Amino acid sequence: MPKVRLSGQVDGSQDPTREERARLLYMLFAGGWDIDNANGDELITLGNIQGKIKGADAFVFTRGSTLQELFKAVSVFVGYQTLDADLSGKPTAIMNGDGSWQSLFSLLEHLQELGTIKQDYRDFIVPVKSAKNVVRRLEEVQERVIADAGRHHAEGLGEDSSNVQSHDTPLPDDHAGNVCVFCSASIEDPAYLGDGYTLGKLLAENQLGCVSGAGKTGVMGAVVRGSVDAGGWTGGSNVPHIIELEGLPKGLSSFWLRPDIYTRMEVMIENSDSFVAYPGGAGTVQEVLALLLMKHDGDPLMKGKPVVIFDRKDEKTGKRFWAPFIDMLSKTCCAKEFIVVDELDDVVPAVKKAMPLVEA
Repeated sequence: MPKVRLSGQVDGSQDPTREERARLLYMLFAGGWDIDNANGDELITLGNIQGKIKGADAFVFTRGSTLQELFKAVSVFVGYQTLDADLSGKPTAIMNGDGSWQSLFSLLEHLQELGTIKQDYRDFIVPVKSAKNVVRRLEEVQERVIADAGRHHAEGLGEDSSNVQSHDTPLPDDHAGNVCVFCSASIEDPAYLGDGYTLGKLLAENQLGCVSGAGKTGVMGAVVRGSVDAGGWTGGSNVPHIIELEGLPKGLSSFWLRPDIYTRMEVMIENSDSFVAYPGGAGTVQEVLALLLMKHDGDPLMKGKPVVIFDRKDEKTGKRFWAPFIDMLSKTCCAKEFIVVDELDDVVPAVKKAMPLVEA
């Protein structure tokens, strides 16, 4: 029997979602599905999420978009976007009858309008109103096949990942700390690329190492080039199937090859002292959610490490890039766990002010 991975937490016998979850369990089981996490008591971490994805044939998110549920749902969407083979042909449904997931859907629509998400999330994640519709909608998606994410091997960009190996270069003597920049690998707007290049250059000029997802394209590539051209130390991590899509930037001081996007994220966090969320897409949302979730859970990897969100104004729309995301985060338990700056010139000063002193 196929297995569905059921999300959502159950908070004791008086949890108001308990009855709805019971109906959902019955309908899924009667519809021919085995159920993983029926009791809603399993926590997801960077270390186990890929295994959970690999072991399921479909995913259902119940109402109530907690920080952890938001992270898991965005992670599934990012997996579809990046052609994760472990998600191939596996449908996802989100129960939004109470509107608790609307802030996420609005954010994804906002990012699609700004061009950092090329896909319509509804082609990959199916919103449903009640438990009685879940089985039918999962079956519909299986029958029509999940949409093509529109990403293919681009001539001149990707490279053979079998030849890529990890390497390390020691940090310089005047090193003041590493700043991980989460950003878009798909933005092509010259203004965004120029700001990305400037940010990388500013990091190097302030003796700050630049850690990234080691993508060659978009802002991610521009940030690395800015740091490299200014003589800065740069480190990055990537995974084989994305390297084959996007390639790797030149000049990385250190590179950490990892098997999936979660262990990739983990090594980037391990090697960073501060984090900047530059304008990006669903991947950047996923990464910031992971940071804040780890902060909330008291993970030692995030102890004392500030998170700065660069809420750049988009010239074409006049909108602040991360406004819907900041609004969504402000309603969670982590409203005080990040710093927002509106101007590029304020990013590095905010990082330096909040980051603990680091010994080289």
